[in-house]
Amino acid sequence: MKLSWQIVRLQLKETFSISYGDYSFREALIVKLSNHDCSGYGECTGIDYYHISLSDFDKTLHQLKDKIENQPINHPTDFYNFLIALGLPSFLRSALDCAYWDLFGKLENRSFSELNTVEINTIPESSITISVAPIEVQLDKIAKSSWNKFKVKCNHFDENEIQQLLQTGKSVALDANGSYTAEDCHWLENFEMAKGFTYVEQPMKPGEDNFKSLQSDKYPNWMADEDCQENSDLKTLQPHYRSINIKLVKCGGLTPALELIKNAKDLSFKIMIGCMTESTVGISAGAAIASLADFADLDGANLIANDMASGSKIELGKILLSEKPGLGIKIL
Repeated sequence: MKLSWQIVRLQLKETFSISYGDYSFREALIVKLSNHDCSGYGECTGIDYYHISLSDFDKTLHQLKDKIENQPINHPTDFYNFLIALGLPSFLRSALDCAYWDLFGKLENRSFSELNTVEINTIPESSITISVAPIEVQLDKIAKSSWNKFKVKCNHFDENEIQQLLQTGKSVALDANGSYTAEDCHWLENFEMAKGFTYVEQPMKPGEDNFKSLQSDKYPNWMADEDCQENSDLKTLQPHYRSINIKLVKCGGLTPALELIKNAKDLSFKIMIGCMTESTVGISAGAAIASLADFADLDGANLIANDMASGSKIELGKILLSEKPGLGIKIL
């Protein structure tokens, strides 16, 4: 098996504004694993508020290249156990795990769904992200969009703006990115119309001291994002959140995501498959498990101007799964 990688600059179609800052581009690490004329691809992005450094990952891959290349081609779960033993951070582990699933499927001439007996019955529509902006701008974008589902980013709490969003007649979710206070959340919990939002994601800054003030049986469908990382104790989250956002880079890839989904369903959580701002490489991996979820937020490749891959597509929210082997990823 051969390993190669590159760091690419993903240029955004427009400035992406969230409570953590404004972004005009993202840097992504694209990993390639090759064997017998087949290549599999995985991706992770550099995220400052997650303290992710792609230059550190580049150094790590240089150090571990020989070890990774010497791994035999076995089932992806065996390769994932090898990655765990290396002690890699979840973002880098995810890129390698997804690349291996893509490669393994291509070698076996079977799709990820076939390899994991994932039944493709219904796939939730993906939302499109509405960046932080004055409420008039956000409402105008929603009104003019051809998408059906929207995730509106917030960097503050405003009762009037919340009511305006509820009056759009559209399927709207809120993503506070930790910008709400406990008092804001208490108001929402007692505001009956809040059940009109599909979900309210990561209302307060991550941490047990914050989320323990949330109550899962109140009106909002509270969804954990940063509060649900790899190895999260779902039972600890259960009294406070009804839903969790599973991002492959947070949990470490497709292999642990399958287990996390099973555990979450056993505890009656609603599940969303989310993404960072990623190319079709990363989005294709998330799309492969979207049919196992209740919600999807896989618009990352739709937000960038220089996508470099083909695979599964998101067209106006519809998730169109590639039928090709592995994850169906091809670099253009």
